[in-house]
Amino acid sequence: RTATVWKTLSPFWGEEYEVHLQPTFHSVSIYVMDEDALSRDDVIGKVCITRDMLAEHPKGYSGWMSLSEVDPDEEVQGEIHLRVEVQGSQGGRRLLCCTVLEAR
Repeated sequence: RTATVWKTLSPFWGEEYEVHLQPTFHSVSIYVMDEDALSRDDVIGKVCITRDMLAEHPKGYSGWMSLSEVDPDEEVQGEIHLRVEVQGSQGGRRLLCCTVLEAR
């Protein structure tokens, strides 16, 4: 979970995360949330990083990805700028390095 960026529709994070990918993994989902101080946080949307996407970009991917809906009754607008790269394996598992840059 990233830090919260308050009072902007175009937040910037620059935070990096590492995920160990299981050999059988199909996708990794990143959820974009709207943090509310007095009530439950709202899910704005999500992006999925799939095995096929990583195979199409063997040197990594950097760019804007459109958010997709989590709740089919909710309209989703927005996109998130990610940089993802699969790094060498550790004990037979690959390491996904994902940098969350910004959103709009």
